[in-house]
Amino acid sequence: MKFIIITLAASALTSTLTADAFTQPTQIARRSACPFFYTYLSATSEENEPLPEFDDNEEAKNDKTEADKFLEKAQQLREQIRQMESQIGDDRRARYVEQMENDQDNNIDDDDDTPKKKSLKGKRVLILGANGRLGSMITRYLLRTYGSEIKEAVAAVHYVGQATTRGYGRLSYEVGAEDGVGTIGAAWSSEDERNASFQFDPKTMGGYYLNKLRIVEVELLDPVQVQTITEDVDAIIYCATDFDGNRPKAVASLNAAFLFRAIANPDKGRVEIEGLRNCLEGLTLSMNNKRWKEQRRMASYVGESAAEVAAASKTSTSTKKPTDPTQFVLVSTCPDAYGNFETPFGEFNGMKRQGEKIVLDEFPSLSFSVLQMGKFDDNFVEEGMELQFAEAEEDTVVVDGVICAARTEENIKKAQQKRINRRDAARAAVDALLNEDIAGKKVQVFTKVGVTDIW
Repeated sequence: MKFIIITLAASALTSTLTADAFTQPTQIARRSACPFFYTYLSATSEENEPLPEFDDNEEAKNDKTEADKFLEKAQQLREQIRQMESQIGDDRRARYVEQMENDQDNNIDDDDDTPKKKSLKGKRVLILGANGRLGSMITRYLLRTYGSEIKEAVAAVHYVGQATTRGYGRLSYEVGAEDGVGTIGAAWSSEDERNASFQFDPKTMGGYYLNKLRIVEVELLDPVQVQTITEDVDAIIYCATDFDGNRPKAVASLNAAFLFRAIANPDKGRVEIEGLRNCLEGLTLSMNNKRWKEQRRMASYVGESAAEVAAASKTSTSTKKPTDPTQFVLVSTCPDAYGNFETPFGEFNGMKRQGEKIVLDEFPSLSFSVLQMGKFDDNFVEEGMELQFAEAEEDTVVVDGVICAARTEENIKKAQQKRINRRDAARAAVDALLNEDIAGKKVQVFTKVGVTDIW
């Protein structure tokens, strides 16, 4: 079809030209790059008829004038756009600030009729010392009680020299990982068949929320490792310790790994002090990163830099929401729980009080609760008793720059000793994340008071 049309057009064009047009020279326009219709007009016009003259300078001048007009118009449009963006940015910031303030004024359920309460909904909670007796019970209580609300429970296992039974066995038992369908091979079978294994049983383990549990290994005296595990957490329960009762684990259990660490590197630090400070620093850094990300998000929303947003914003980008849990819960011991035990790093009670002082004085940006637990007694103190709280007493003195216990053994023996079952202590530690009455305080926690048995 295209070929036929082209052929017809060519025939029509040929029929309009005279024979002279093909035998005589054709007067071509002076512009070398003239369009086809100029050539066609030249061929069909009279031989001596002059063609219209074109002034290149005049055309260039006209083009320049048009270009200047367009540039001026573009500049005006840019200025209008800048003004509109500035106005829109102010409006967006105002709406954003208003939204942030409204989010603070409302609780999670957006129910104005109910009082604002702390909540663990969507929060990531880190338990440090989760492989200990108390830490494993804390992990269990957190999952069983708040498993449907929390985003994740991170159980940090202090792995130094801990065999499987110490590092994971106790935690595995408490959280119910062994309640599934188990299999174990004969003693004479291969190692893979001989090891016990458990499969998830939805009927038995459906309410354990093990899908919310993540286990990590950490050396608490290594700041880099601690910074890694504290990233993006919302709250920490710190129950890690180098002591079994009031005696160092290296001495109490003759743990070769802890003893070797103490001898090989005596200046490395203590979990109660240096390890505690590492965790507080890691949590503070994590909170600052969250705050910075929020400011960056706001900056991208309003189209300004994060520094300008941080300076202009007066919202909660630097403060906690009323519904956020207490950020740090430290599990310590009452002064009358255990007698003093002298170590190369200092005495037991003095180290506990020094760790408490770090939480109270060195990290003011973090919300906290310090729990001085009574003596753990799982044999003669019943589980499930009502928790009792008492204001903590100052029982330390500073000697040569070192915090030491001020009470003597004779004074302790005359005092009444506070006690608590470990499972109730675990309940107190988890509930402290939401307990407004003890937020920002150092309190003693116990369920029973009896005559001291410190010797």
